[in-house]
Parts: sequence; C-alpha cells; structure tokens
Amino acid sequence: MSERQTSESAGRRARLRAAVALTVFALVALLLILHPPEDFYLWIKALHIVAVMSWMAGLLYLPRLFVYHTDAPVGSAQSETFKVMEGRLYRTIMQPAMGLSWLLGLYLAWSVYGFQGGWLHAKLAFVVLLTGVHEYYGRAVKAFAEDRNVKTGRQWRVWNEAPALLMVLIVIMVVVKPF
Repeated sequence: MSERQTSESAGRRARLRAAVALTVFALVALLLILHPPEDFYLWIKALHIVAVMSWMAGLLYLPRLFVYHTDAPVGSAQSETFKVMEGRLYRTIMQPAMGLSWLLGLYLAWSVYGFQGGWLHAKLAFVVLLTGVHEYYGRAVKAFAEDRNVKTGRQWRVWNEAPALLMVLIVIMVVVKPF
C-alpha cells in the first residue's frame, strides 16, 4: 500500500465517504419511517440485511488483518499500514454497521414478532455473542495500534472462525426457526 493511502488526507476522504454513505442510509430509513410504503417491512428488512452483511464482512476480514499484522515487525511501514487499515475498518465500517444492524433488527423483532419465539431469543443471544466478538476485536485494534498484541497468527486464525460459526447459527435460527 502506498504512503498516499495511509496519509491523514486519505483518512479524511475515507471518513467523508463513509459519512456520506451513512447519511444516505439514514435518510432512506428516515424517509421510510416518515412516509412508510405498503411494503415498509420489506424495506426495513432489506436495510437490515445490508447492515448485517457489512458488519459480517468486517468481522470476517479484521482477524485476517491481525494474522498478517502479527508477522510485521513492530514499527515497520507494513505494521503502520496494518494499523491504519484495522482502525479504519473497525471505526468506519464495522461500528456503524453493527449499530444499524442492532437498531433495525430490534425494530423488526418488536414490530413483526413482538419479541416472541424461542428461535428469536436464541438468535438475539447469538447476536449478543457476536457483539462480544466485535468488542473483543475493537480491543485488539487498540492493542495493535499501541504495539501490545500478544496473540500469535495461529490464535487469530482460530478467532477468525468465531463470527463465521455465530453467523451460521443466526441464519439457522432466522430461516429454519427450529423452536
């Protein structure tokens, strides 16, 4: 990655693009709430799926960055580049996507299901665990930024499986509704 991509001006541009995307997303959601179409539920569900996909992409990619970052010598240009990538991914994509996933998901759980159903309670429990993984990754981003990572690349490979496993369980609960 060139120096140009890790500069402060590149970071400002990335934050601006993310802010514009979040603003558009929020405006669409607000428009749907203020002028609900006949298929309002489907619109909210679609926005929820987009938010979840964005969140999951980050949850699956970030630990891979950690794996590669563990091999980079502390203080090297490569290590500093990973710090920028990890921080931007976590703060600019994952944090907003998680918040929107929760917000829209809770709205759907309340408005459509009235928070009823064993499958829904299990799904929410798995989403709480997924949020815990997200927060754990956030602490790791900070640790890497401060050159305090203590995990090996192999340990981060194992951690890479946690969101995938939780995603499978969540999808089964939503689609199959086993109880």
